[in-house]
Amino acid sequence: MIIPKLHYISQGNSPKEHIENIQKACTSGAELVQLRLKGVSEKKVLKIANEAREITSHFQTRLIINDHYKIAKTIKADGVHLGQTDTCPTIARKELYTWQLIGGTANTFQDCELLLDKDIDYISLGPFRETTTKENTPPVLGIEGYMAITDVLKTPIPIIGVGGITTKDVTAILKTGISGIAVSAVINCNFNSIKTFHQLLNASSTAEQRYDFKKPE
Repeated sequence: MIIPKLHYISQGNSPKEHIENIQKACTSGAELVQLRLKGVSEKKVLKIANEAREITSHFQTRLIINDHYKIAKTIKADGVHLGQTDTCPTIARKELYTWQLIGGTANTFQDCELLLDKDIDYISLGPFRETTTKENTPPVLGIEGYMAITDVLKTPIPIIGVGGITTKDVTAILKTGISGIAVSAVINCNFNSIKTFHQLLNASSTAEQRYDFKKPE
């Protein structure tokens, strides 16, 4: 199981903008894109997800669908990302193909522990700092918060930092034991920053996070 170290979370003022930005991200070398459409009908999400699948397939970029696990299955996306108020990963796992990834959102050590019992493939831990991308965000973790969690959470499953992360934060974040990062706003402002993030993460295809994920017999 291979989880790229850099996740681009799509952003835009309209579904069309999301698609345009996904195209730009793929053109700039993104290895994984998460389609995150909120406040849009399921029918519209399916349409946009199909368009995103076409683009990402062309570039051989991974595509993760936020929240809508049934759409992720329908379009054969690479996986789904489930927030804390979305469907339980255990339920989604029963529906998805065995090769599809499931990511879950966490803010505390307890959140992480709960997710580890639910057959997820990576944990998205944040917010690192205050962000305008999401409303009603939980308490900010920062470097100290990350260290407090990674020091006691012993798991081979990748933990991805998220929430207001910039290129200046990457080196310090990696020192905490976090495996990679998910970025939205900074990349949206400058798609060339993907190259900078990759250099900092050493996230070439040969240096991706790898681990053996063996399910119980």
